[in-house]
Amino acid sequence: MNTMAPGVEAPRPTLKTWLMAARPKTLTAALVPVMVGTALAYGLGVGRWLPAFAALVGAMLIQVGTNLTNDYFDFKKGADTAERLGPKRVTQSGLISPETVLASALACFGLAVLTGIYLVVVGGWPIVAIGVASVLAGYAYTGGPFPLAYHGLGDVFVFIFFGLVAVPGTFYVQALTVSPAAWGAAIPVGAIGTALLVVNNLRDASTDVKAGKRTLVVRLGTAAGKAEYVLLLALAFATPLAMWALGLASAWVLLALLSAPLAVPLLRQVLGQQGAALNPALGGTARLQLVFGVLFSVGLWLR
Repeated sequence: MNTMAPGVEAPRPTLKTWLMAARPKTLTAALVPVMVGTALAYGLGVGRWLPAFAALVGAMLIQVGTNLTNDYFDFKKGADTAERLGPKRVTQSGLISPETVLASALACFGLAVLTGIYLVVVGGWPIVAIGVASVLAGYAYTGGPFPLAYHGLGDVFVFIFFGLVAVPGTFYVQALTVSPAAWGAAIPVGAIGTALLVVNNLRDASTDVKAGKRTLVVRLGTAAGKAEYVLLLALAFATPLAMWALGLASAWVLLALLSAPLAVPLLRQVLGQQGAALNPALGGTARLQLVFGVLFSVGLWLR
C-alpha cells in the first residue's frame, strides 16, 4: 500500500527520485545488446555510429518506460507493498504520484517511437515491426489485459527482446542485413539479461505469491528458479566457445570468459540465499552483464 496518508499529495519529484524511478542499475540490459551488436558491425566493417546511437537512445527509452510502467502497475496490482524486499519504488513509497509515473512511462515510449522514425528511414519496414513490438511488449510486461510478468512470461520476454531482437536489430540498422554471428551473439546477452530477472523473481517470490504475480519462479518453485539461473549463466559462457568453434568469431571472442570469476560468488549467493539477502546478487548480476558485455564486444570487434 502507499505509505502516504490519504489525501496527502506526493511531493514534487526531484532528480534523485526520478533517477530512482528510472532504475539506473537495470539500464545495462538496454546498453549491452546495442554495444554487442555495434561491436560486431564494426568488426565486420559495416558499423555506422549514427544508427547505433539512435538504437541506444531508443533502447534506453524503452527500458526506462518499462521500468516506470512496472513501478505503476506493480503498485496498482498490489505486488509492491510495505513488505517489499527490494529497493524502494517511487509509486509505492509515495515519492511520485501514480498518474505522473504512468504519464512519464508513456512519454518515454512516445520518445522511443520518435527515435525509431529515423531508424525506419535507415532500415525500412522491418524496424517498424521491431519497434512496435518492443514498445507494446514493454508496456504489456506488467500492464494491459494480459501482463506478461504476471503470467510467467517475463523470462521469455527478456530473452527475446533484450537478446534475440536487440542484438540482431542493432546490427541490422547498421548493415541492413543480419549476420549469423549476430544471432549467436544475441544468446549470451539474452541469457544474462534473463538471469538478472530470475534473481529479482527469486527475491520477490513470497510477495509475488500474495499479489497473484505468477512469475516462472512462483509457478515452478525457487529450486527451479535457482536451476534456471545456473543454466542461463552456463549458456552465456558456453556461447563464445561455440561461436569460436563454429567459425562465427575469432579466438578474441573468448575474452568474455575472463568475466567468469565474477559469476562464482553470484552462484553461491543465488543458490544459498533468499529474500532480501539476494539484493547483492541482483547488483552483481548487473555488473557481470556489463563486464561480460564489454569483453564480448571487444572480442567481436577484434575479429
